[in-house]
Parts: sequence; structure tokens; C-alpha cells
Amino acid sequence: MTRQVTRRPTKVQSGPGSPKSMDSNNKKRPVPVKKSQKQRKPNLIASFLLQVLRFSILGVGLGAIAGTVLTVVDPSKLPLHPKPTATNSPTPQPVTPKPTTLVLNENLSSLNQKLQALAVKYPKLQAGALFIDLDNGAYANFRGDTIFSAASTIKIPILVAFFEDVDAGKIRLDEPLVASKDVMASGSGDMQYLGVNKTYTALETATKMNVISDNTATNMLIKRMGGKKALNQRFQAWGLTSTVINNPLPDLEGTNTTSPRDLVTILGKVNQGELLSLRSRDRLLNIMQETRTRTLLPQGIEKSADIAHKTGDIGSLLADAGIIDMPNGKRYLGAVMVKRPHNDSNARTLIQQISRTAYQHFKWYQTQPAAKPQPVAQSSPSPSPVVIPSPGN
Repeated sequence: MTRQVTRRPTKVQSGPGSPKSMDSNNKKRPVPVKKSQKQRKPNLIASFLLQVLRFSILGVGLGAIAGTVLTVVDPSKLPLHPKPTATNSPTPQPVTPKPTTLVLNENLSSLNQKLQALAVKYPKLQAGALFIDLDNGAYANFRGDTIFSAASTIKIPILVAFFEDVDAGKIRLDEPLVASKDVMASGSGDMQYLGVNKTYTALETATKMNVISDNTATNMLIKRMGGKKALNQRFQAWGLTSTVINNPLPDLEGTNTTSPRDLVTILGKVNQGELLSLRSRDRLLNIMQETRTRTLLPQGIEKSADIAHKTGDIGSLLADAGIIDMPNGKRYLGAVMVKRPHNDSNARTLIQQISRTAYQHFKWYQTQPAAKPQPVAQSSPSPSPVVIPSPGN
């Protein structure tokens, strides 16, 4: 009998260089190894912590923003007394208001007597004068409330009004102004000779009005600032009770009026910084220091003294008003106005003598302390204001 031999299948080891299994169906594909629960756990925790960290950062940022918004919106978080800003309405400050009249202390009776003695020497002249020491309010008032023809001293309040408008932004210093035919004027000044419709800057016009007393320049500024009615209202608001523009310059008839008190009052307001900014005040004083006519008040002061002033000169009147700085540091105000027969030169002499007398008095006198300085609207004793009629020429 033939023995039947049964063959066992040979195991084939897989691996490099190993023969393939004879049974292709028995070939096994590699199965991806599944991560165990222990392997996945650390990754989940890290992811969770990362998310928590992100939300924490976001929360902190939102909290800061919300806190800022609440601080702005919630009135309880605001300061009780916020600092004023440009949008806040102005808060009244508890300060003493500036006086509308100059504070007068000591009546310098001895100086008054000297001024009166000088005036008596010129019976054909009618003079008025007022001097005030700005350091202590000592004053001498010799018929200072008398109303006179203003002549070119009317240009002092006009110049102040000009710089007040500059401060208010109503006029620019470099603004062009036209010397049109309707403002041309004879008398003092050179604009009348430079041609109709010539253009000047506003500052140049104001400077000419005072330095060379240009009448055309004066009329240009009156027109630019709204006319005589508008300016007269401003003069009244400043407390100038005798200062009125009735006619354009040159006003040889003397219809425009003012008084020594009004001229000293407006100069005092300028000195105190009551009407103008410091910059405009400095510009105004610089212009007034350049006044070319120096035959009146300047003749009575020392060469080392400074004066910012404006003169007035028509046939019936001669005047000068200004701020005087003495070498010893004293500053005083002075205004002298003299009604005269037509072009009487004695008026010039009288003003020079009054100026010299006042200057020497302020240079040497010793003030007496006053117990209670009080604002004085009328000097005492003082005559009632006298209206001097303007003579026709």
C-alpha cells in the first residue's frame, strides 16, 4: 500500500527579505495603533487649559474696557468739581471787579493851587487839567470835568476801540483797508496826497492815525468799526460821559467832544489792562510813544522820561494827554486841554508850564497814607462840568 503523506503548510515569516506567503488571501495589512485613553487625556487637558487661558485674557480686556466706559458714564465716578474746559460754561471767579473809574486817594491841593495860579496868568484862555499818580491814586483836578472840543485827542479812544476789535478777532492787523473817496480828509496826515483807493493794512492805518495824526486814516477806522454811532455807544459803555464823535475828521468846527477826565479815564483803563490784552496794550503804547508832535506835554518832562501821548490842535483848541514814565519808576497820567482864541500860541506855553509843574511835583512830593481809598467819580472840591460851545471857523 502506498503511504499517503500529508504536508503541513509552511509558515512564512514576514519581514525584510522573507518570501511572501503562498496564500495571498492571508496577507494582513498594518492596522493603526489606537491611542489609549491614557494617551489622549493629557492632550485634552492641555487644550482645555489653553481655552481657559484665552477666555481669561479676553475677559480681562473686556473688563478693563467696561470699567473705563462706566467711569465716563457713571456720574458717581466723576470728580465733584471738574476743571473747566473749553466746552464748559465760564464759572464766575470770586475776584474783586475792576473799578469803572480810577481810584483816587489824596487830593493834591498844593498842585491844584499851582495849576490855578498858572491859568490866572492867561485870562483869554480856558484850561482844564487832570493828573493822577498811578502808584497811589494821588491826583490834581483843575477843571478836569470840563467838556472841550476834542480835536485829534478823539483818536485816543478810537485807537483803543481798534485794538479791542483786534483782540475780539473782528479786525486783523494785516487786513487791507481802502482809502476811498468818502473817507478822504484834509488837514493833518499824508494819506490825502497818496491817491484815492490806495490800500493800507489796518495796523498801518491805525499807526498813521496817531503818529502823524492822519485824518483820512481816522475816518477809515471809524467806517471800518461801524461808524460814529457804534463807537459812541462803546465810549459810553467805557464810562466816557463826555466823549462823542459828531462829525468825521478834521472837524475844524470842534463838534466832537471830550474832557480831561475822559482822556485820563481811557488811558487808565489801558494801563490797567481792563480793555485790551497785554499784547494789544503794548502795541498801542508803542504807537503813542512815536507821536511826532512833541511841543506840548513832552516839553515839561525830563529827557530821560518816556511819554505815550496824543495831541489835539485846531484853531480854537490845543490839547495833549498821555502816560508818563519817570526815571525814578513813577508813572502818572495827565491830560491838559485849553480853549483859546484862534491859534493863540499862549495855549502852547500854558500846556508846557502845566506839564512841567506837574512833573516836578510828582518827582519830589511825599504822599500821605490814606485810611480808606475810595473810588471818586467827581473830585472834591470840583466845579460842575461846563460845556464850552464850539466856535465856528
